[in-house]
Amino acid sequence: MSDAVIAGVRADRLAGLHLRESNRFAQTRPKAKAALLAGADAFLDGVPLHWMRDWSMPHLPLIAKAKGARITDIDGYQIDDFCLGDTGSMFGHAPPAVAKAIRAQAGRGLTYMLPSPATLEAGALLKARFGAMRWQIATTATDANRFAIRVARAVTGRPKILVFNGCYHGTVDDVMVELAGGQTCNRQGLLGQVADLTLGAVCVEFNDLAAVEAALAKGDVAAVLTEPVMTNSCMVLPDAGFHAGLRALTRASGALLMIDETHTISSGLGGYTRVHGLEPDIFVVGKCVAGGMPTAVWGLTEDLAARYGLANAARAAGHSGMGTTLSANPMQCACLVATLDKVMTQANYSHMEALAERLATGLSRVIGAHAAPWHVVRVGARVEFICAPGPLHNGTEAAAAHQPQLEAALHLALLNRGSLIAPFHNMMLISPATKKRQVDRLIQAFDEILTELFRA
Repeated sequence: MSDAVIAGVRADRLAGLHLRESNRFAQTRPKAKAALLAGADAFLDGVPLHWMRDWSMPHLPLIAKAKGARITDIDGYQIDDFCLGDTGSMFGHAPPAVAKAIRAQAGRGLTYMLPSPATLEAGALLKARFGAMRWQIATTATDANRFAIRVARAVTGRPKILVFNGCYHGTVDDVMVELAGGQTCNRQGLLGQVADLTLGAVCVEFNDLAAVEAALAKGDVAAVLTEPVMTNSCMVLPDAGFHAGLRALTRASGALLMIDETHTISSGLGGYTRVHGLEPDIFVVGKCVAGGMPTAVWGLTEDLAARYGLANAARAAGHSGMGTTLSANPMQCACLVATLDKVMTQANYSHMEALAERLATGLSRVIGAHAAPWHVVRVGARVEFICAPGPLHNGTEAAAAHQPQLEAALHLALLNRGSLIAPFHNMMLISPATKKRQVDRLIQAFDEILTELFRA
Protein backbone atom coordinates (compact mmCIF):
# COMPACT_ATOMS: atom_id res chain seq x y z
CA MET A 1 0.00 0.00 0.00
CA SER A 2 1.31 3.47 -0.90
CA ASP A 3 1.82 5.94 1.93
CA ALA A 4 1.72 8.95 -0.43
CA VAL A 5 -1.28 11.23 0.08
CA ILE A 6 -2.51 14.09 -2.12
CA ALA A 7 -4.94 16.50 -0.45
CA GLY A 8 -6.12 13.72 1.84
CA VAL A 9 -6.41 11.11 -0.94
CA ARG A 10 -4.14 8.07 -1.21
CA ALA A 11 -2.02 8.43 -4.35
CA ASP A 12 -2.50 4.82 -5.44
CA ARG A 13 -6.26 5.11 -5.10
CA LEU A 14 -6.22 8.34 -7.11
CA ALA A 15 -4.11 6.73 -9.85
CA GLY A 16 -6.52 3.81 -10.04
CA LEU A 17 -9.50 6.13 -10.37
CA HIS A 18 -7.84 8.15 -13.12
CA LEU A 19 -6.91 5.04 -15.11
CA ARG A 20 -10.42 3.58 -14.89
CA GLU A 21 -12.06 6.88 -15.85
CA SER A 22 -9.66 7.38 -18.77
CA ASN A 23 -10.46 3.91 -20.12
CA ARG A 24 -14.17 4.51 -19.64
CA PHE A 25 -14.05 7.77 -21.57
CA ALA A 26 -11.98 6.33 -24.43
CA GLN A 27 -14.30 3.34 -24.80
CA THR A 28 -17.43 5.48 -24.94
CA ARG A 29 -16.23 8.11 -27.47
CA PRO A 30 -15.15 6.07 -30.52
CA LYS A 31 -16.58 8.51 -33.08
CA ALA A 32 -14.65 11.44 -31.63
CA LYS A 33 -11.46 9.41 -31.46
CA ALA A 34 -11.76 8.30 -35.07
CA ALA A 35 -12.59 11.80 -36.30
CA LEU A 36 -9.63 13.32 -34.47
CA LEU A 37 -7.27 10.69 -35.84
CA ALA A 38 -8.53 11.47 -39.35
CA GLY A 39 -8.58 15.28 -39.19
CA ALA A 40 -6.76 16.86 -36.25
CA ASP A 41 -3.28 16.73 -37.78
CA ALA A 42 -3.98 19.99 -39.64
CA PHE A 43 -3.59 21.80 -36.32
CA LEU A 44 -0.50 22.42 -34.25
CA ASP A 45 -0.35 19.70 -31.60
CA GLY A 46 -3.73 18.48 -32.88
CA VAL A 47 -5.79 21.38 -31.50
CA PRO A 48 -6.90 24.74 -32.95
CA LEU A 49 -5.84 26.57 -29.77
CA HIS A 50 -3.07 25.25 -27.56
CA TRP A 51 -4.87 25.30 -24.19
CA MET A 52 -7.38 22.73 -25.42
CA ARG A 53 -4.61 20.28 -24.52
CA ASP A 54 -5.23 21.17 -20.87
CA TRP A 55 -8.43 19.12 -20.67
CA SER A 56 -7.91 15.88 -18.76
CA MET A 57 -9.59 13.50 -21.22
CA PRO A 58 -7.43 10.93 -23.05
CA HIS A 59 -8.69 12.65 -26.21
CA LEU A 60 -11.09 15.53 -26.75
CA PRO A 61 -14.79 15.03 -27.43
CA LEU A 62 -16.19 16.79 -30.48
CA ILE A 63 -19.22 18.94 -29.73
CA ALA A 64 -22.12 18.67 -32.15
CA LYS A 65 -24.28 21.35 -30.55
CA ALA A 66 -24.86 23.34 -27.38
CA LYS A 67 -28.10 24.81 -26.11
CA GLY A 68 -28.90 26.36 -22.76
CA ALA A 69 -26.85 24.55 -20.15
CA ARG A 70 -26.28 21.33 -22.11
CA ILE A 71 -23.82 20.26 -24.77
CA THR A 72 -24.10 17.22 -27.03
CA ASP A 73 -21.06 15.47 -28.50
CA ILE A 74 -20.88 13.52 -31.75
CA ASP A 75 -20.99 10.23 -29.83
CA GLY A 76 -24.47 11.20 -28.65
CA TYR A 77 -23.73 12.09 -25.02
CA GLN A 78 -25.71 14.96 -23.52
CA ILE A 79 -23.63 16.71 -20.87
CA ASP A 80 -24.64 19.18 -18.17
CA ASP A 81 -22.33 22.12 -18.84
CA PHE A 82 -20.99 23.90 -15.76
CA CYS A 83 -17.90 25.16 -17.60
CA LEU A 84 -19.99 27.32 -19.95
CA GLY A 85 -17.00 28.34 -22.04
CA ASP A 86 -15.07 29.38 -18.91
CA THR A 87 -17.56 32.28 -18.50
CA GLY A 88 -17.94 33.02 -22.24
CA SER A 89 -21.36 31.32 -22.18
CA MET A 90 -22.23 32.14 -18.57
CA PHE A 91 -25.75 33.11 -19.65
CA GLY A 92 -26.19 29.81 -21.46
CA HIS A 93 -25.39 28.62 -24.95
CA ALA A 94 -27.15 30.61 -27.67
CA PRO A 95 -29.56 32.64 -25.52
CA PRO A 96 -32.69 33.09 -27.67
CA ALA A 97 -32.47 36.89 -27.69
CA VAL A 98 -28.84 36.77 -28.81
CA ALA A 99 -29.47 34.11 -31.44
CA LYS A 100 -32.31 36.23 -32.82
CA ALA A 101 -30.05 39.31 -32.92
CA ILE A 102 -27.34 37.36 -34.78
CA ARG A 103 -29.81 36.15 -37.42
CA ALA A 104 -31.17 39.65 -37.94
CA GLN A 105 -27.77 41.36 -38.11
CA ALA A 106 -26.27 38.71 -40.41
CA GLY A 107 -28.59 39.92 -43.15
CA ARG A 108 -27.47 43.52 -42.64
CA GLY A 109 -23.72 42.95 -42.72
CA LEU A 110 -21.07 41.74 -40.30
CA THR A 111 -18.54 44.58 -40.17
CA TYR A 112 -18.15 47.97 -41.80
CA MET A 113 -16.01 50.18 -39.51
CA LEU A 114 -18.96 52.50 -38.86
CA PRO A 115 -21.55 52.54 -36.09
CA SER A 116 -25.08 51.20 -36.42
CA PRO A 117 -28.22 52.21 -34.51
CA ALA A 118 -27.52 49.26 -32.19
CA THR A 119 -24.21 50.90 -31.25
CA LEU A 120 -26.09 53.78 -29.65
CA GLU A 121 -28.46 51.39 -27.89
CA ALA A 122 -25.47 49.47 -26.56
CA GLY A 123 -23.96 52.64 -25.15
CA ALA A 124 -27.11 53.50 -23.23
CA LEU A 125 -27.38 49.96 -21.89
CA LEU A 126 -23.71 49.90 -20.82
CA LYS A 127 -24.36 53.01 -18.75
CA ALA A 128 -27.49 51.50 -17.25
CA ARG A 129 -25.82 48.20 -16.34
CA PHE A 130 -22.34 49.30 -15.27
CA GLY A 131 -22.41 53.04 -14.69
CA ALA A 132 -21.99 56.40 -16.41
CA MET A 133 -18.56 55.89 -17.91
CA ARG A 134 -17.19 56.67 -21.35
CA TRP A 135 -17.15 53.32 -23.11
CA GLN A 136 -15.10 51.56 -25.78
CA ILE A 137 -15.76 48.19 -27.39
CA ALA A 138 -13.03 45.61 -27.95
CA THR A 139 -13.02 42.01 -29.12
CA THR A 140 -11.47 40.38 -26.05
CA ALA A 141 -10.86 41.39 -22.45
CA THR A 142 -7.15 40.99 -23.15
CA ASP A 143 -7.45 43.75 -25.74
CA ALA A 144 -9.56 45.89 -23.42
CA ASN A 145 -6.99 45.60 -20.63
CA ARG A 146 -4.14 46.30 -23.02
CA PHE A 147 -5.77 49.49 -24.34
CA ALA A 148 -6.78 50.67 -20.86
CA ILE A 149 -3.20 50.22 -19.64
CA ARG A 150 -2.04 52.53 -22.42
CA VAL A 151 -4.55 55.15 -21.31
CA ALA A 152 -3.42 54.84 -17.69
CA ARG A 153 0.21 55.37 -18.62
CA ALA A 154 -0.60 58.21 -20.99
CA VAL A 155 -2.62 60.26 -18.51
CA THR A 156 -0.36 59.69 -15.50
CA GLY A 157 3.01 59.79 -17.23
CA ARG A 158 4.02 56.78 -15.13
CA PRO A 159 5.37 53.47 -16.46
CA LYS A 160 4.29 50.75 -14.07
CA ILE A 161 1.12 48.72 -13.54
CA LEU A 162 0.65 47.07 -10.16
CA VAL A 163 -0.88 43.60 -10.27
CA PHE A 164 -1.39 40.84 -7.74
CA ASN A 165 0.55 37.60 -7.64
CA GLY A 166 -1.37 34.91 -9.52
CA CYS A 167 -3.74 37.39 -11.16
CA TYR A 168 -5.72 36.81 -14.35
CA HIS A 169 -6.00 39.56 -16.98
CA GLY A 170 -5.98 37.52 -20.17
CA THR A 171 -2.73 37.42 -22.11
CA VAL A 172 -1.60 41.02 -21.62
CA ASP A 173 2.19 40.82 -21.86
CA ASP A 174 2.68 43.93 -19.74
CA VAL A 175 1.47 42.24 -16.55
CA MET A 176 2.79 38.69 -16.97
CA VAL A 177 4.81 38.96 -13.77
CA GLU A 178 4.91 37.07 -10.48
CA LEU A 179 6.62 37.10 -7.11
CA ALA A 180 9.73 35.00 -6.50
CA GLY A 181 11.52 35.41 -3.21
CA GLY A 182 9.54 38.57 -2.62
CA GLN A 183 10.73 40.16 -5.89
CA THR A 184 8.80 40.90 -9.09
CA CYS A 185 9.98 38.81 -12.04
CA ASN A 186 8.73 37.55 -15.40
CA ARG A 187 6.39 34.58 -15.06
CA GLN A 188 8.48 31.46 -15.40
CA GLY A 189 6.21 29.73 -17.89
CA LEU A 190 6.18 32.48 -20.52
CA LEU A 191 6.98 31.23 -24.01
CA GLY A 192 9.31 33.31 -26.16
CA GLN A 193 9.34 36.36 -23.88
CA VAL A 194 12.60 38.31 -24.11
CA ALA A 195 11.55 41.66 -22.62
CA ASP A 196 12.11 42.49 -18.95
CA LEU A 197 8.50 42.99 -17.90
CA THR A 198 9.52 44.30 -14.47
CA LEU A 199 10.34 47.63 -16.15
CA GLY A 200 6.60 48.17 -16.57
CA ALA A 201 5.00 46.13 -13.80
CA VAL A 202 5.25 45.47 -10.09
CA CYS A 203 3.69 42.51 -8.30
CA VAL A 204 2.49 42.16 -4.71
CA GLU A 205 0.23 39.72 -2.89
CA PHE A 206 -3.55 40.08 -2.96
CA ASN A 207 -5.03 41.31 0.35
CA ASP A 208 -1.69 42.88 1.37
CA LEU A 209 -2.47 46.60 1.65
CA ALA A 210 0.90 47.32 3.28
CA ALA A 211 2.69 45.95 0.22
CA VAL A 212 0.42 47.99 -2.06
CA GLU A 213 1.18 51.14 -0.07
CA ALA A 214 4.93 50.51 -0.24
CA ALA A 215 4.80 49.96 -4.01
CA LEU A 216 2.69 53.06 -4.62
CA ALA A 217 4.98 55.19 -2.47
CA LYS A 218 7.66 55.03 -5.17
CA GLY A 219 5.51 57.24 -7.40
CA ASP A 220 5.98 55.24 -10.60
CA VAL A 221 2.72 53.25 -10.66
CA ALA A 222 0.20 54.42 -13.24
CA ALA A 223 -2.56 52.05 -12.16
CA VAL A 224 -3.47 49.14 -9.97
CA LEU A 225 -5.10 46.45 -12.11
CA THR A 226 -7.08 43.89 -10.16
CA GLU A 227 -9.88 41.40 -10.24
CA PRO A 228 -12.31 41.99 -7.36
CA VAL A 229 -11.82 38.32 -6.50
CA MET A 230 -8.80 36.31 -7.61
CA THR A 231 -9.99 33.63 -10.02
CA ASN A 232 -7.07 32.31 -12.04
CA SER A 233 -6.16 29.38 -9.79
CA CYS A 234 -7.97 28.56 -6.59
CA MET A 235 -10.41 31.37 -5.86
CA VAL A 236 -9.34 33.96 -3.28
CA LEU A 237 -11.86 36.36 -1.74
CA PRO A 238 -10.90 39.89 -0.66
CA ASP A 239 -10.44 40.47 3.05
CA ALA A 240 -12.87 42.86 4.73
CA GLY A 241 -11.78 46.41 3.93
CA PHE A 242 -9.35 45.41 1.19
CA HIS A 243 -11.12 47.14 -1.67
CA ALA A 244 -11.84 50.27 0.37
CA GLY A 245 -8.17 50.39 1.34
CA LEU A 246 -7.10 49.88 -2.27
CA ARG A 247 -9.28 52.77 -3.41
CA ALA A 248 -7.95 55.07 -0.67
CA LEU A 249 -4.32 54.21 -1.42
CA THR A 250 -4.63 54.74 -5.16
CA ARG A 251 -6.30 58.10 -4.72
CA ALA A 252 -3.69 59.23 -2.22
CA SER A 253 -0.82 58.24 -4.53
CA GLY A 254 -2.25 59.52 -7.80
CA ALA A 255 -2.48 56.01 -9.28
CA LEU A 256 -5.59 54.88 -11.13
CA LEU A 257 -7.72 51.89 -10.12
CA MET A 258 -8.60 49.40 -12.87
CA ILE A 259 -11.18 46.71 -12.08
CA ASP A 260 -11.24 43.69 -14.40
CA GLU A 261 -14.61 41.91 -14.09
CA THR A 262 -14.07 39.36 -16.85
CA HIS A 263 -14.72 36.48 -14.45
CA THR A 264 -16.43 38.21 -11.53
CA ILE A 265 -19.31 39.39 -13.71
CA SER A 266 -20.81 36.28 -12.08
CA SER A 267 -21.23 38.31 -8.87
CA GLY A 268 -24.56 39.84 -9.81
CA LEU A 269 -26.15 42.51 -11.96
CA GLY A 270 -23.45 45.06 -12.77
CA GLY A 271 -20.70 42.75 -11.58
CA TYR A 272 -18.87 42.76 -8.27
CA THR A 273 -18.22 46.49 -8.75
CA ARG A 274 -21.88 47.47 -8.67
CA VAL A 275 -22.97 44.83 -6.17
CA HIS A 276 -20.31 45.93 -3.67
CA GLY A 277 -20.14 49.63 -4.52
CA LEU A 278 -16.56 49.76 -5.82
CA GLU A 279 -15.38 52.96 -7.50
CA PRO A 280 -12.86 52.19 -10.26
CA ASP A 281 -11.39 54.75 -12.62
CA ILE A 282 -11.34 52.13 -15.37
CA PHE A 283 -13.76 49.20 -15.68
CA VAL A 284 -13.23 46.15 -17.91
CA VAL A 285 -15.53 43.24 -18.65
CA GLY A 286 -15.50 40.66 -21.42
CA LYS A 287 -16.34 37.05 -22.30
CA CYS A 288 -20.11 36.83 -21.66
CA VAL A 289 -21.05 40.50 -22.07
CA ALA A 290 -22.43 39.88 -25.59
CA GLY A 291 -23.87 36.43 -24.91
CA GLY A 292 -20.85 34.54 -26.24
CA MET A 293 -20.08 36.70 -29.28
CA PRO A 294 -16.37 37.69 -28.88
CA THR A 295 -16.75 41.09 -27.23
CA ALA A 296 -15.34 43.11 -24.36
CA VAL A 297 -15.93 46.63 -23.11
CA TRP A 298 -13.86 49.10 -21.16
CA GLY A 299 -14.97 52.34 -19.62
CA LEU A 300 -13.36 55.46 -18.16
CA THR A 301 -14.86 57.80 -15.59
CA GLU A 302 -15.82 61.24 -16.87
CA ASP A 303 -12.79 62.81 -15.23
CA LEU A 304 -10.38 60.25 -16.63
CA ALA A 305 -11.96 60.50 -20.08
CA ALA A 306 -11.23 64.24 -20.04
CA ARG A 307 -7.61 63.58 -19.07
CA TYR A 308 -7.34 61.02 -21.86
CA GLY A 309 -8.69 63.57 -24.32
CA LEU A 310 -5.92 66.00 -23.42
CA ALA A 311 -3.23 63.33 -23.71
CA ASN A 312 -4.59 62.11 -27.03
CA ALA A 313 -4.74 65.62 -28.45
CA ALA A 314 -1.12 66.26 -27.47
CA ARG A 315 0.38 63.15 -29.06
CA ALA A 316 2.07 63.06 -32.44
CA ALA A 317 -0.05 62.04 -35.42
CA GLY A 318 0.01 58.34 -36.31
CA HIS A 319 -0.96 54.98 -34.87
CA SER A 320 -1.84 55.12 -31.18
CA GLY A 321 -1.24 51.41 -30.64
CA MET A 322 -4.87 50.96 -29.60
CA GLY A 323 -7.78 49.37 -31.42
CA THR A 324 -8.35 46.46 -33.80
CA THR A 325 -10.16 46.51 -37.14
CA LEU A 326 -13.00 44.16 -36.23
CA SER A 327 -13.75 45.69 -32.81
CA ALA A 328 -17.07 47.53 -32.32
CA ASN A 329 -18.54 45.80 -35.35
CA PRO A 330 -22.34 45.84 -35.78
CA MET A 331 -22.69 42.16 -34.89
CA GLN A 332 -21.02 42.79 -31.54
CA CYS A 333 -23.28 45.76 -30.90
CA ALA A 334 -26.43 43.82 -31.78
CA CYS A 335 -25.41 41.06 -29.38
CA LEU A 336 -24.49 43.56 -26.68
CA VAL A 337 -27.96 45.07 -26.90
CA ALA A 338 -29.67 41.69 -26.75
CA THR A 339 -27.56 40.52 -23.81
CA LEU A 340 -27.65 43.67 -21.72
CA ASP A 341 -31.38 44.24 -22.29
CA LYS A 342 -32.85 40.74 -22.40
CA VAL A 343 -30.35 38.32 -20.86
CA MET A 344 -28.26 40.11 -18.23
CA THR A 345 -31.27 40.76 -15.99
CA GLN A 346 -31.92 40.70 -12.27
CA ALA A 347 -34.39 37.85 -12.72
CA ASN A 348 -31.75 35.72 -14.41
CA TYR A 349 -29.11 36.55 -11.81
CA SER A 350 -31.56 35.64 -9.02
CA HIS A 351 -32.06 32.22 -10.61
CA MET A 352 -28.32 31.76 -11.08
CA GLU A 353 -27.42 32.74 -7.53
CA ALA A 354 -30.09 30.55 -5.95
CA LEU A 355 -28.86 27.46 -7.79
CA ALA A 356 -25.23 28.39 -7.16
CA GLU A 357 -25.98 28.50 -3.45
CA ARG A 358 -27.65 25.09 -3.76
CA LEU A 359 -24.55 23.75 -5.51
CA ALA A 360 -22.12 25.27 -3.00
CA THR A 361 -24.12 23.96 -0.06
CA GLY A 362 -24.36 20.48 -1.58
CA LEU A 363 -20.65 20.26 -2.37
CA SER A 364 -19.77 21.48 1.12
CA ARG A 365 -22.05 18.87 2.63
CA VAL A 366 -20.34 16.10 0.64
CA ILE A 367 -16.89 17.36 1.62
CA GLY A 368 -17.91 17.40 5.26
CA ALA A 369 -19.46 13.94 5.10
CA HIS A 370 -16.18 12.48 3.82
CA ALA A 371 -14.03 14.60 6.15
CA ALA A 372 -12.06 15.81 3.12
CA PRO A 373 -9.59 18.64 3.91
CA TRP A 374 -11.18 20.78 1.20
CA HIS A 375 -13.49 23.81 1.05
CA VAL A 376 -15.96 25.56 -1.27
CA VAL A 377 -16.07 29.22 -2.38
CA ARG A 378 -18.92 30.99 -4.17
CA VAL A 379 -19.04 34.39 -5.88
CA GLY A 380 -22.56 34.89 -7.20
CA ALA A 381 -23.11 32.30 -9.93
CA ARG A 382 -19.52 31.06 -9.73
CA VAL A 383 -18.70 28.11 -7.45
CA GLU A 384 -15.40 26.37 -6.84
CA PHE A 385 -14.35 23.44 -4.69
CA ILE A 386 -10.74 23.72 -3.58
CA CYS A 387 -8.77 20.63 -2.61
CA ALA A 388 -7.16 22.29 0.41
CA PRO A 389 -8.31 23.85 3.68
CA GLY A 390 -9.47 27.45 3.47
CA PRO A 391 -10.02 30.26 3.22
CA LEU A 392 -7.11 31.29 1.00
CA HIS A 393 -5.70 34.81 1.23
CA ASN A 394 -3.35 35.35 -1.73
CA GLY A 395 -1.90 33.98 -4.93
CA THR A 396 0.89 32.06 -3.24
CA GLU A 397 -1.61 30.18 -1.09
CA ALA A 398 -3.84 29.60 -4.12
CA ALA A 399 -0.96 28.12 -6.12
CA ALA A 400 -0.07 25.80 -3.23
CA ALA A 401 -3.70 24.65 -2.98
CA HIS A 402 -3.85 23.70 -6.66
CA GLN A 403 -3.61 19.91 -7.08
CA PRO A 404 -3.37 19.18 -10.84
CA GLN A 405 -3.14 15.39 -10.55
CA LEU A 406 -6.16 15.13 -8.28
CA GLU A 407 -8.18 17.72 -10.18
CA ALA A 408 -7.58 16.01 -13.53
CA ALA A 409 -9.00 12.75 -12.20
CA LEU A 410 -11.97 14.51 -10.59
CA HIS A 411 -12.82 16.43 -13.76
CA LEU A 412 -12.72 13.29 -15.90
CA ALA A 413 -14.78 11.30 -13.41
CA LEU A 414 -17.39 14.06 -13.30
CA LEU A 415 -17.55 14.18 -17.10
CA ASN A 416 -18.06 10.42 -17.29
CA ARG A 417 -21.02 10.95 -14.96
CA GLY A 418 -22.46 13.68 -17.17
CA SER A 419 -21.11 16.97 -15.77
CA LEU A 420 -18.48 19.20 -17.37
CA ILE A 421 -16.54 21.71 -15.26
CA ALA A 422 -13.70 24.08 -16.24
CA PRO A 423 -10.38 22.39 -17.12
CA PHE A 424 -8.00 24.88 -15.50
CA HIS A 425 -9.28 24.66 -11.92
CA ASN A 426 -12.42 23.42 -10.19
CA MET A 427 -14.70 26.20 -11.35
CA MET A 428 -18.42 25.74 -12.02
CA LEU A 429 -20.93 28.26 -13.32
CA ILE A 430 -24.69 28.41 -13.16
CA SER A 431 -26.56 29.90 -16.13
CA PRO A 432 -30.15 31.10 -16.42
CA ALA A 433 -30.85 27.85 -18.29
CA THR A 434 -29.37 25.58 -15.59
CA LYS A 435 -31.95 23.37 -13.86
CA LYS A 436 -32.12 22.19 -10.27
CA ARG A 437 -31.87 18.58 -11.42
CA GLN A 438 -28.58 19.34 -13.18
CA VAL A 439 -27.14 20.79 -9.98
CA ASP A 440 -28.33 17.77 -8.01
CA ARG A 441 -26.79 15.37 -10.54
CA LEU A 442 -23.44 17.11 -10.16
CA ILE A 443 -23.62 16.92 -6.36
CA GLN A 444 -24.54 13.23 -6.55
CA ALA A 445 -21.64 12.52 -8.92
CA PHE A 446 -19.24 14.43 -6.66
CA ASP A 447 -20.43 12.34 -3.71
CA GLU A 448 -19.97 9.10 -5.64
CA ILE A 449 -16.41 10.02 -6.56
CA LEU A 450 -15.44 11.14 -3.06
CA THR A 451 -16.98 7.97 -1.64
CA GLU A 452 -14.45 5.99 -3.65
CA LEU A 453 -11.51 8.26 -2.92
CA PHE A 454 -12.08 8.49 0.83
CA ARG A 455 -13.38 5.01 1.60
CA ALA A 456 -11.87 3.36 4.67
